[in-house]
Amino acid sequence: MSGPGAHQSGATMSGLTLAALARFQDRIAFSSGSGSLSYRQTASLIGRYQYCFDRLGLTRGDVVALLGGNRAEAWCAGAAALASGLAVTWLHPLGSVADQLHQLQDSGARLLVVDETRFAARGGELGPGCADLAIRQITLGPSGLAPDLATLAADAPAASPRDLAAPTDLANIGYTGGTTGTPKGAFRTHRSNVAVATQILAGFELPAVPKFLAVAPISHAAGTKVVPTLIRGGTVHLVTGFDPGAVAAVIARERIDTTLLVPTMIHRLIDDPDAAGADLSSLRLVLYGAAPISPQLLDAGLGRLGPVFGQMFGQTECYPITMLRRDDHRPGDPDLLRSTGFPLPGTTVEVRDTAGSVLPAGEVGELWVRSPAAMDGYWRRPELTAETIVDGHLRTGDLARIDERGYVHLVDRASDMIISGGFNVYPRAVEDALTAHPQVGAAAVYGVPDPRWGEAVTATVVRGPAATVTADELRAHVRALQGPVPTPRTIDFTDALPLTALGKVDKKALRARHTASPDSARP
Repeated sequence: MSGPGAHQSGATMSGLTLAALARFQDRIAFSSGSGSLSYRQTASLIGRYQYCFDRLGLTRGDVVALLGGNRAEAWCAGAAALASGLAVTWLHPLGSVADQLHQLQDSGARLLVVDETRFAARGGELGPGCADLAIRQITLGPSGLAPDLATLAADAPAASPRDLAAPTDLANIGYTGGTTGTPKGAFRTHRSNVAVATQILAGFELPAVPKFLAVAPISHAAGTKVVPTLIRGGTVHLVTGFDPGAVAAVIARERIDTTLLVPTMIHRLIDDPDAAGADLSSLRLVLYGAAPISPQLLDAGLGRLGPVFGQMFGQTECYPITMLRRDDHRPGDPDLLRSTGFPLPGTTVEVRDTAGSVLPAGEVGELWVRSPAAMDGYWRRPELTAETIVDGHLRTGDLARIDERGYVHLVDRASDMIISGGFNVYPRAVEDALTAHPQVGAAAVYGVPDPRWGEAVTATVVRGPAATVTADELRAHVRALQGPVPTPRTIDFTDALPLTALGKVDKKALRARHTASPDSARP
């Protein structure tokens, strides 16, 4: 490369990773119930996996799909692919066979790496489809499913890992949750992924040397904290599956100071009797996302854990966008608490109307974002990319307002807005009203087709422990706060809200329950 700016071409994600591993060789990089890997051992494994990918005939630009749990070998396989100039796409660990096959086909994957300790059965289910798509399967360790990387790597000569990627190379294709239709692939280059890592380092208030507990899937948002942790010489403690008592025990034993949870996990960690006696005083930062935290849960969390909460906001197409820092979580400032926080360094946000004009502070419109951490585009969908990346900004599809302090307040997804009797109803405002009730733990609000109103405002509620609140009482509560139009016509109760593979409330599944049995959810 030559010409102006050639010296500013930047780093690669694999370059960041390998530099960190070389710097802190004798420290523990990964720890789990099955053992640990030092920084030196992690680098060696990545180098041997690079040898394996070369032996398998993969060439620069090929796509490697991964289906794995929170396992060091799965992460190292992804890191080796990136360092070899390959791209990765992580399959949703809770995705359906149909969605996973769509992702394999759409991404053009040439190899599927399966974590046989958790996904051997799913690997078998995907086998015929992979054969039809000419996709080879390989497992991380020995299994009866396919050849395995462990055996191939054992025959690899000792070699240091090498960064063969360029900043402009395709690095990963992340697929949307599919709650509003067929999952779409958002692709990023190394340059975009480096921006994600540096924004996390700059704005997430990580401890100086993190002890990060990855309990949410590293295939998604939790995985973006791995490289920042390694850059700071920290340790990533890996747990697959969320059991409150077991997670609390790991936090106490390993003196974990950082983790990422969704609000439902926080609720269970605080309320579960098996976690009640655990010493969680080492926690310094509990990141949460996918949903806002209710005032009641925040009060309980602050009482149990202290001022440790940080809300991160972003989407598959752009992450992170904003951060609500620890000192922003003030029960005495409810308007601030209802926001998603302030834009990360290097990120600018605007709210625009349907004509694309910028709106003043306080006005509701679509949130537009300019960020080096935004996707490069939708994979193989140039028309949709052109509709989404406009005027140098990413159109998020989120309805929001920006207050005078510059904090972003999400009103709702544009696609989630309910039109009932000709009036616009924003589900998030109704959810905030419901969770403001002291006996409500969580709530989801959505529209259901209605012959009279067009859409009927409908809610599914999780009561708090020992709560007895009725649907009529909750309707009166919402009416007092929001007025008659947003008040749900139907409220049903459940023990837990269904979640997508990305940990977001699955409103499509909730709507389907009402569509399939319209009378079953009447109070």
